[in-house]
Order: sequence, then C-alpha cells, then structure tokens
Amino acid sequence: MRSSLAFLLGTSGFLVQTHQSATAFLRGAHSIQRGCLVTDVRMPDMSGVELLRQLREADAMLPTIVITGQGDLRVAVEALHIGALEFIEKPFDADVLIKAIQKAMEPSKMPSRNEADLVRARLDSLTELEVQVLSRAAAGLHINAIAAELGIGASVAEACRARLMAKVHANSLSELIRMVMNTETPGGTVH
Repeated sequence: MRSSLAFLLGTSGFLVQTHQSATAFLRGAHSIQRGCLVTDVRMPDMSGVELLRQLREADAMLPTIVITGQGDLRVAVEALHIGALEFIEKPFDADVLIKAIQKAMEPSKMPSRNEADLVRARLDSLTELEVQVLSRAAAGLHINAIAAELGIGASVAEACRARLMAKVHANSLSELIRMVMNTETPGGTVH
C-alpha cells in the first residue's frame, strides 16, 4: 500500500517520502518544516491515532489525513478530535486522496465567526431525528448501528444522514464532524 500510494502521489506531482514505520517517522518528525502526513489507522508498530497523539505531545503536528478500513469509523472520529484534517475509508478513489492532500497543504484558516454562525443556523434547522443521527454519526457509529439504536431501518437512517448532510452543506462525514466540532461550546453542546 505504501509503495502504491508513493507512486500515485509522485506521479501526481507531490514530493513523497515514505517511512518503514510510525516509529521511523517519529524519529525525524521535528525536522519536517512543511508537508502533509498520510497515515493508516492500522499499522504494525503503533496505530495512526497513537502516532497523532505522540506528534501532538511532541508539538510536531502536521496536517494529517488518516486512511481507515471498514469498521474503524469510531477510531477515525477519535483521530479527528486529536487533530487529523480528514479521514478516508478504503477502498478510496485516488482523486479523493489527492484533493484531500491539496486541501491539507493550503494555509490553514479557522472558520470566521460568520461561518460558525451559519453552520449553527444550519444545525438548528435539523429535525430531532436528524440531530440523533448526527450525534451518533459524530460518535463514530456506522449507519446500521445508528439504525439499531434509534429503532429505525438502515435505509431510513441513511436517508436521514443524507438529508442532514445536505442541510448543513457537508460533502463528507469528516467535514460534517469537523463542522460539529467547530460549533461546540466548552460545555460540549451544539448550538
């Protein structure tokens, strides 16, 4: 996977450095001035989430994209809370990864107060069921688990998630989660 991604990204114009392990990457992380880290959740020596924790503790965070396999959504949500910019589920389209890296390489901008107010207004427009689906999706539950918890069919839960994403103008689940995180108050509630 590492070699395939390196080839793909290299042919797409990126300067690529690969590392044998998360530990090997950590040894040189402080010397990286600019870049984007692409990591998998599951790696042999430490998880991608643990790698993010160690980078944060060492004050060596980079814009990070986490790749995850099916069933790792809860862990990917945790990675977003630690500081990952995006998570992408396997199998993924190469263009999705390339666009995520290009976005990660742009200078970071915090949402303005007006943007945050707009997101809050969109979140306030959600129905009670949409809020329940959103809170469970943001906690990392898959659609079948959400449906089971709410006592609704998976197709109803999926349609509800699609409606709420359209209402808040989110293009991906990670973007939706980031919107929710940016509108949380210190008490943890969404307004």
